[in-house]
Amino acid sequence: MPELSRRRALTAAAALATTAGAAVVASDAAAAPDTQGTPGTPQAAGHEHGHHSPAPFDEVYKGRRIQGHPAAGGGHEHHGGGYAVFVDGAELHVMPNADGTWISVVSHYDPVPTPRAAARAAVDELQGARLVPFPAN
Repeated sequence: MPELSRRRALTAAAALATTAGAAVVASDAAAAPDTQGTPGTPQAAGHEHGHHSPAPFDEVYKGRRIQGHPAAGGGHEHHGGGYAVFVDGAELHVMPNADGTWISVVSHYDPVPTPRAAARAAVDELQGARLVPFPAN
């Protein structure tokens, strides 16, 4: 029987780790239900991650009109992820984070799950003050 070398031990450990990682990914993919667009699911509620744009919204929150929809070109889409949010008609600069959360220029250090939540957090933070447009470069 050949003697176990450091190279063989490391190769075996790497193969074992790769196999275990692939098994975890495969089991997660098999266990995840396909709920894209089903009412009441996170995807339908605007919690999409990846390449999907959050669902549009238009509502009155604490007396302020908040709106959000996919941006249609011409804006700073590289910052806002192609999504525009407005508070009483003034644009609220929002940005998606790598983990799927969103931040705004008003509540930059408090990530929230959706652009709608970012708009609501901005209304809470403004405490009735008018949102002044942010001059994004």
